[in-house]
Amino acid sequence: MKILIAGSIAYDTIMVFPDRFKNHLLPDQLHILNVCFLTPEMRREFGGTSGNIAYNLKQLGGDPLVMATVGEDIDPYLYRLQRLGIDARHLKKIPGQFTAQAFITTDLDDNQITAFHPGAMSHAHENRVEGALGAGLAIIAPDGKEGMIQHARQCAGAGIPFVFDPGQGLPMFSREELAEFVRLADYVAVNDYEGKLLEEKTGRKLEELAGEVKALIVTRGARGSRIFAGGRVQDIPIAPAESVTDPTGCGDAYRAGLLYGIAKGWDWANTGRLGAVLGAIKIASRGAQNHRADRALVEARFQQAFGYSPWN
Repeated sequence: MKILIAGSIAYDTIMVFPDRFKNHLLPDQLHILNVCFLTPEMRREFGGTSGNIAYNLKQLGGDPLVMATVGEDIDPYLYRLQRLGIDARHLKKIPGQFTAQAFITTDLDDNQITAFHPGAMSHAHENRVEGALGAGLAIIAPDGKEGMIQHARQCAGAGIPFVFDPGQGLPMFSREELAEFVRLADYVAVNDYEGKLLEEKTGRKLEELAGEVKALIVTRGARGSRIFAGGRVQDIPIAPAESVTDPTGCGDAYRAGLLYGIAKGWDWANTGRLGAVLGAIKIASRGAQNHRADRALVEARFQQAFGYSPWN
């Protein structure tokens, strides 16, 4: 089944400051802040919700179709997607724009200072979801605001079931807009913080919102995940990680597991556990797209964590 991944494509530039920010910030001088942090360690990673989810799903054996708006600097990323065999025909290049980029500086206490340039992502609404894409399932992941709204409406109009995944973009939507997303979606996926914010902004409990969709999934970090479906609540345990190195992209890895399980018609216990395994594999690697997550490895790690294979 072809799965449409509508979200962002981004470059992440990550720099490490070998000291602590607090040693260089004077509390009584913050109103005239002018600082420079020397960062001898730097790396550039491929990221963005659409790219991260597709990366995991493709390795697992899924058939992702990425949809995003990108800038004139997209060629290295485009070459990577083509080399991975990921369908990138619906990446729309916006003239005069950069691809979305995050510039992240981390200190020795893991504090972060981030600057995010949305660039071409702000033009996400210029892409259109149509039945002719041939997708049997979709996810509306964090992207430009108008793009997310239009893509949800277009998925619903084309009869394409989709997962609404607001992510860090959730605060930019109004109560009415969030209500529309939930009404149109077949599934909703949020993390623990986003779930609380969704309750606050809609004035409704997650249990109530879950009654409007086939399933509402809440990832909770080290506490596993919780799935509201069919009037039941299932707590999904974590899968053991070999190391806890970098959480960047773990949520996207979990969502790739969700999409795979939904496409295969798995029950929610197996689908949630698959997401947990993918998250555990990802967290042991730096960056969102540097880990191995092929079917053989994932099945072995699933067997190790839960004592059986859902593919049997």
